[in-house]
Amino acid sequence: MMNKFGTIGILLSSAIWLNAQTSDNINRNKFKQLKSELATPTAYRNAAGSPGHEYYQNLANYLMDIELDEEKQTLTGKETITYKNNSPDQLSYLWVQLDQNIRSKTSDSKKIRNSNFDRLTSIGQLSSLHNDFDGGFKIERVADASGKKIDYTINKTMMRIELQKPLAPGKSFTFKIDWWYNINRRTGFGTRSGYEFFESDSNSLYGIAQFYPRMCVYNETEGWQNKQFLGRGEFALPFGDFQVNITVPADHIVASTGKLQNGSKVLSKNQLNRLNKAKKSDSPIFIVTKDEAAANAKDKSNKKKTWTFKAKNVRDFAFASSRKFIWDAQNVKLNSKNVLAMSFYPDEGNPIWQRYSTRAVAHTLRCYSKYTFDYPYPVAISVNMAKIGMEYPMICFNFGRVESDSTYSAKTKYGMISVIIHEVGHNYFPMIVNSDERQWTWMDEGLNTFLQYLTEQEWERNYPSRRGPAHKIADYMAGSKDFISPIMTNSESIHQFGNNAYGKPATALNILRETVMGRELFDYAFKQYAQQWMFKHPTPADFFRVMEDASGIDLDWFWRGWFYSTDHVDIGIKDVKLFSIDLENPKNKSDKLKEEHSQSPVHVGQTRNKTAIPETVMERHPELRDFYNKFDPLDATILDQKEYEEYVAKLTEGERKLLEKGGNYYQIDFENVGGLVMPLILEFSFEDGTKQEQRIPAEIWKLNNFKVSKIFFFDKKIASISLDPHLETADTDFSNNHWPRKHVPSRFELFKANQNPEDNPMRRAKRILKK
Repeated sequence: MMNKFGTIGILLSSAIWLNAQTSDNINRNKFKQLKSELATPTAYRNAAGSPGHEYYQNLANYLMDIELDEEKQTLTGKETITYKNNSPDQLSYLWVQLDQNIRSKTSDSKKIRNSNFDRLTSIGQLSSLHNDFDGGFKIERVADASGKKIDYTINKTMMRIELQKPLAPGKSFTFKIDWWYNINRRTGFGTRSGYEFFESDSNSLYGIAQFYPRMCVYNETEGWQNKQFLGRGEFALPFGDFQVNITVPADHIVASTGKLQNGSKVLSKNQLNRLNKAKKSDSPIFIVTKDEAAANAKDKSNKKKTWTFKAKNVRDFAFASSRKFIWDAQNVKLNSKNVLAMSFYPDEGNPIWQRYSTRAVAHTLRCYSKYTFDYPYPVAISVNMAKIGMEYPMICFNFGRVESDSTYSAKTKYGMISVIIHEVGHNYFPMIVNSDERQWTWMDEGLNTFLQYLTEQEWERNYPSRRGPAHKIADYMAGSKDFISPIMTNSESIHQFGNNAYGKPATALNILRETVMGRELFDYAFKQYAQQWMFKHPTPADFFRVMEDASGIDLDWFWRGWFYSTDHVDIGIKDVKLFSIDLENPKNKSDKLKEEHSQSPVHVGQTRNKTAIPETVMERHPELRDFYNKFDPLDATILDQKEYEEYVAKLTEGERKLLEKGGNYYQIDFENVGGLVMPLILEFSFEDGTKQEQRIPAEIWKLNNFKVSKIFFFDKKIASISLDPHLETADTDFSNNHWPRKHVPSRFELFKANQNPEDNPMRRAKRILKK
């Protein structure tokens, strides 16, 4: 309600003023529920995001004999797979993954790889065009448990096992596969598996993964997950038990998924004693010392040893082998159990590896367990390999090497610690919370990168995390939409893989935790998701639903904006208007208006006419003056005063007190330039030097996605306003985040200011000390 004495009816409220736009294009989608985007809940996966009462998953158990031939650089295997069908369906065939076929001469991954002259900037890149290495599987036999031949069909990186009769629900089928392949040298290929050759002592370090025919997942969401392996979209694997016998040169040390079964046969008595001591130590103990590793590397044995490992309820298996390995270990005490954290590394990684690796493993287990569940496996291993970060159950391969003078840069140090945290963290996602990496990279990489950030911050205050804080993803989100994909994009079709699958989802979760949900609600819901889906196969819908169901917060708008769109955050302060409560007493108003009028600018013509026109008509003939020549529109009339007094008499006691209080009302108009709706975090600075923060939920945008206004009341006068003062919403443009406007350094200016002129200060300090 408005009247001539002011806008009290409006000013007494903090109503949201909406721009009167009715276009469906503006108001649709942002807060629409994700009913059509998410799969319908079923008895297998319920509406709360939990496994349903009919949830099932099939199992695959493996018995393998593996031999690594260092002279021929081949890996040979004989494996027996027992596959149990826990689904309600009859299975007419089984699908097996042959990931190593990505290295075959006819691999599709080679054929579809984009290349152009602009990208050929080195001889190494040119040589990759001539790579005709034959590293695919050589399948020598497929037979049933009795040794009878089974028909099969190989389709690139997949093999179909053609059953003589369907595998009924609840039944198991056992079959055998004999195979071998040439082990690739990792240098120049950037591969997950292979060997690294050291010219200095003619030794190799093997990191062996995706090395055996592995069962595909069968479930109610995908049927058989037999999407071809092209390199990016990683793995979807069923759980099972493994017993693996690994035969290697006798002086090799083997790190592996699982628990070592025959330590007394493959380790010296001293090494075995040290291992037992490490199981009770809260700091790293050397199992294989630097001197022992050096002796192994020098005196190459022509004999063989077989290491036996068993692993229960894992989805995969990997191992590393080398005579160069130094090995240290320590115990990690969790709430429910003890875990052995271990590191295997060549001396080329020292001193940084022996100082940090195992401690980083231990720290990761403690931190991740706090936010999810206690690490359930007996060991967690970090293996040093060049230019890699790759994860498998209980074991991971991580980069980090020092310079020839044993110094290292801060980038190397923190990069190594971060990759160890990240890859060890993958034990939780996806090794235990077993999402489908072939479809959704973000479900493991994004969640893991988020927890990596939390873990890094507990390692060292102000740790230089690359991803996690909202402002670090802003440049990516503001980039050209031609080169940005929604997070909900299949793994093989993602633009800017690292930002999309790692950085953006990690940032989104951090924003949920810090800004949208709050730490307590977020941590509870996230732990519920992890615990409900540990040792199971979740989908994106399951994650979204659990986070909402366990917190009581509708997050569909957040999932839609952050995960299903390429919108970015750019919310600005469009305008600020000041109002004061004033009943406009006619006499007071008259005096005020006259004062303002006397101070207002005068047109130049009026000033000059005072001298240019000696006398006007009205001055020569005063008898012509009438009412209007005497009337001052700024004077208060008797009628004005009477209406005012009648109005005041009708006010309630509460309204009178509000009038007496006075104060300042500010209408702030906001605009959503980037399209992504977010909460409004406002910092008000007052003229007396004090500050106040207010947080407005994202739902303020629910009726208009692009323009909203809100009125704020303060006793004091505002000096300035800042939007997103703590850099917590990933806003891409700070130039419109302030009132009054102020200069904000460009990201390029900030980059230049933060550049470190010395890449390796440790080396420089070492040179100075020598002088």
